[in-house]
Amino acid sequence: MELWFTEEHTPNVRFSLKVQAHLFSGESEHQKVDVIDTVEFGKTLLLDGLIMCSEKEEHTYHEMMVHVPMTVFPDAKRVLVIGGGDGGTVRELTRYKTIEKIDMVEIDQLVVEVSRKYLPTMSCALDDPRVTLYFRDGIEFVKEKEAAYDLILVDSTDPIGPGEGLFTKAFYADCYKALTEHGILINQNESPFYEIYRQNMMKAAEKTREIFELSRVYTFYIGIYPSSLWSFGFSSKGLDPVLDMKPDRFEALNLDMHYYNTELHAGAFMLPTYVKKLLEE
Repeated sequence: MELWFTEEHTPNVRFSLKVQAHLFSGESEHQKVDVIDTVEFGKTLLLDGLIMCSEKEEHTYHEMMVHVPMTVFPDAKRVLVIGGGDGGTVRELTRYKTIEKIDMVEIDQLVVEVSRKYLPTMSCALDDPRVTLYFRDGIEFVKEKEAAYDLILVDSTDPIGPGEGLFTKAFYADCYKALTEHGILINQNESPFYEIYRQNMMKAAEKTREIFELSRVYTFYIGIYPSSLWSFGFSSKGLDPVLDMKPDRFEALNLDMHYYNTELHAGAFMLPTYVKKLLEE
């Protein structure tokens, strides 16, 4: 008998994966956590029945979250990661020897524990001496900070359940306060394709534009997410994601990438016409 996992992207669209084994199922006070081993995408993390990351494609998401801001601001020393319990964002940050401090604030300790056991290629850098883990609400954590971080990376779920408060104007304002003079905020920004995700993207972009001196959206393709077209927000106190990028600094590091490169970096901010129109509304 074949076993399939199906995620509903919209009431009219479903996405299915053939499953080899259901490796873990548990529940914390925040959400249900599962790990399945799929034929095509390898081990895949699910939160409340929604796909978060897979071994096959996680590099796409984590590289675009980390290396875009680091190519713009390669002198960043102090970084805050909110969410990101699988560890992939922290792993990419630790590849920069110039980063001195990485604080990761994850509300759900179970996600980290499960990722350490079942997703070691993502969680492998969580014990780096520069990394401090806080099992707290990131919303409350960032309220306590002022000019403390050069980068804030919001590696969040969709704006439901534990991730809901990470899409509010108050939270983005607290992130602004917590950033240094040249600081950058990267936030998980949903997709411009299906209506429910599109509305979330538009609302998040509008809120960050009201707070930051510069706010842009960039996109990338990741087949396991709804519509495969996903976006992040780039907000800063002045640094432009394209005009201020420093490709020579990045290339000198000679990092082996799966998805990101400096040509793609610039292209990611060149949005389809329908996305540009949505963001202008």
